[in-house]
Amino acid sequence: MEASGQAAGQAVALPRERARAGEPWAARVGRAVARGPLNILLAVLAVMWLVPTLGLLLTSLLPATAITQQGWWNVVAHPSLATWENYRAIFANSAITSALWTTVQIAVFNTVLLVVVASLAGYAFAWLDFRGRDWLFVGVIALLVVPLQVALIPIFTIYQDTGLFDTVLGLVLFHVAFGLPFGIFLMRNFFIGIPRDIMESARIDGASEWRIFTRLILPLGLPAIASLAIFQFLWTWNDLIVALTFGRNTQPLTVAIFSQTRQFGSNIELIAPASFLSLAIPLVVFLAFQRFFVQGLLAGSVK
Repeated sequence: MEASGQAAGQAVALPRERARAGEPWAARVGRAVARGPLNILLAVLAVMWLVPTLGLLLTSLLPATAITQQGWWNVVAHPSLATWENYRAIFANSAITSALWTTVQIAVFNTVLLVVVASLAGYAFAWLDFRGRDWLFVGVIALLVVPLQVALIPIFTIYQDTGLFDTVLGLVLFHVAFGLPFGIFLMRNFFIGIPRDIMESARIDGASEWRIFTRLILPLGLPAIASLAIFQFLWTWNDLIVALTFGRNTQPLTVAIFSQTRQFGSNIELIAPASFLSLAIPLVVFLAFQRFFVQGLLAGSVK
């Protein structure tokens, strides 16, 4: 079946290639010109994003005196100015290394917990029949428009009473709570697109709902799971307002950088490498899962 599908795809592709091979030169130029403005716009956007990132990287490699007296572009003309001393100082700074480890804990734990709960809830909303299912899902959709700022003061009071204030667990639970509406929405829309015949065949073979979920649904839902994990990880990693509200001694990397800026405004040799490190790690995570990203974004958009 797979071989016949590949053969059919090749059969369709061959006429297209032949048609393009015999296409007039003027038509090719016209198509290139038509796509030109879009390609130029994408190139401009890419440059606008890459130049500040490159500038931050080169700044993080300069000593403090060179940062204040010269621009980052001087590293290109004088590579000898570059040094790794700033990064050595970062990892020797206990406050920043502790903040980095705290950020990793918060981002990883809340992402894993969110993916597990959202996947279970998405499967229930998609394939399990229970009373009030549709109304509950409408409520989940309604929660998507609730800004997290409205819950900061009430949750702060609850955390003070329950001992969750200034703890990693408190930050993790807050991020999970506000990430669940989008997570459930995404997973339900993806799961509901799985053919019903597959589910019925598994049930006829005697598979339980838990076995269907773990052995069938989760492997098929990997694109949506990866996309949800990317969204949640990036949002949590870059969070500042929640960490400032519910943390005092428990500080993630964003708060540590903010504190350095507030207290040591001229200490840029620590701020620049810490900022680039804060940027590089989520970028690596995104690149590692990018092949699933577009598939997950289109989850539920096509029947």
